[in-house]
Amino acid sequence: MATFLLDEMIEILCRLSVKDLLRFKCASKHWCSLIDDPYFIKLHLSHSLKTKTNHSLILRQYEYHFFSVNYDSGETIQRLNHPLGEQKKAIKILGSCNGLLALIDDNDRIFLWNPSTRKSQVLPSTEIDFSSLSICFDRSTFYGFGYDPISDDYKFVRMVQLHGNNKGYLHSEAKVYSLRSNCWRRIKDFCFYLIFAREFGFLANNALHWMVFKPPKSGKQNLVGFDLRTEEFRFLELPEFCLDKLFCYDIKAMGGFICLTATYRELDTVVVDVWIMKEYGVKESWIKLISWNEPHFIPRFPSLVVPLAFSKNGDKVLFNISYKCRNFGKWYNLRDKFVWYDLWGERVEKVEIRGIPTSFDVHFYVESLVPINGNAVMINNEMP
Repeated sequence: MATFLLDEMIEILCRLSVKDLLRFKCASKHWCSLIDDPYFIKLHLSHSLKTKTNHSLILRQYEYHFFSVNYDSGETIQRLNHPLGEQKKAIKILGSCNGLLALIDDNDRIFLWNPSTRKSQVLPSTEIDFSSLSICFDRSTFYGFGYDPISDDYKFVRMVQLHGNNKGYLHSEAKVYSLRSNCWRRIKDFCFYLIFAREFGFLANNALHWMVFKPPKSGKQNLVGFDLRTEEFRFLELPEFCLDKLFCYDIKAMGGFICLTATYRELDTVVVDVWIMKEYGVKESWIKLISWNEPHFIPRFPSLVVPLAFSKNGDKVLFNISYKCRNFGKWYNLRDKFVWYDLWGERVEKVEIRGIPTSFDVHFYVESLVPINGNAVMINNEMP
């Protein structure tokens, strides 16, 4: 009877938000022990992913303000306290996985942060082995963050490449940080050119992905995946879309699938095509999910239209539309907004969220109790 009651209790607790569970931890030692149990934490996360609950968007404004919003319910936006507190220093989000965010500040310090539990940790620093050569060559650094279910470990990847005027020359270094061991180690170097437009990879099918050029560097772009279990790279083929018409693209994970968005002009019409890879690694499994003609643009400014997530019941796709301007050679977000695209009715619905910033970067996020490790610290020493 006691076991039955415990199972029923766990079933009920799995349906609650992280905010409610953290409050229940204060009720008694028994509740605290139950909610902190690794088995329950994984069960709660699994339930959230399966039922598409406790999902939020993380918005970054002015490079150091962070907000969260439940996009399905359209709840009022909530301000988040990041690990640097009130310091107005630039912070980038390098990845999101199972409720943990990987951040980097302007001093190249890397953090892991769980916004729901307000715990964070600074990763140990690691040197770049060929840093002395960087005087003679351009250096670029790329990152990725994800989870390996086989080893039950969160891994952070840093790739550094040096390249010169000679197209055939490439010097690279790749390192992996393990949260379980709390240390870095060097892995096999990579032999491709990373594309500079995006310095962080996206996670899909337990692998991290970046857009690259194969050497010798050419105009054809490829997608490369890094398997977090085997720690090996592999190339994946893109769909056959019209590269000659393409003037903007975005690629990320959405709903567990690799998702590519191509934006181009067809005569006087702006077209947004959204492709998804239904079977991982199989080129023939790419399907065109959406072909959206004449989306809502501001004609005098270039715009970026990016799908973010499926709705809870899967019949709509949430888009972020960024209106951009260029100043001193750099692109800036002028204004951002969200819209739902109805897959069945092929119509657009505006999303009204009170308190939303005018412009922002956006990342998909699932609230969770996932711990960082025993050395994690409470931000500002306060409970949510």
